[in-house]
Amino acid sequence: MDKSLYKNEYKIILEQLYRLRIGSGMRQTDLAEKLNVPQSFVSKIESGERRIDLIELKEICEALGSNLKEFINEFEKAFNEAKK
Repeated sequence: MDKSLYKNEYKIILEQLYRLRIGSGMRQTDLAEKLNVPQSFVSKIESGERRIDLIELKEICEALGSNLKEFINEFEKAFNEAKK
């Protein structure tokens, strides 16, 4: 079984997080400050070097002015489009 970090689904999540951050007008340093983590934490997530759990995803979404439900809905749309 492939690790989820290398699956297409995870790539979609990473792309979504990046677009959400850019769309909110935040730099990695801004998001890191809101999350009270180093900028490298955000960088490693976005590059796929570090996996995140559900709680971290929820906190990131909220820090970016979104919520987990919206994020999941957008993921489902992107995932279904990628399958076509």
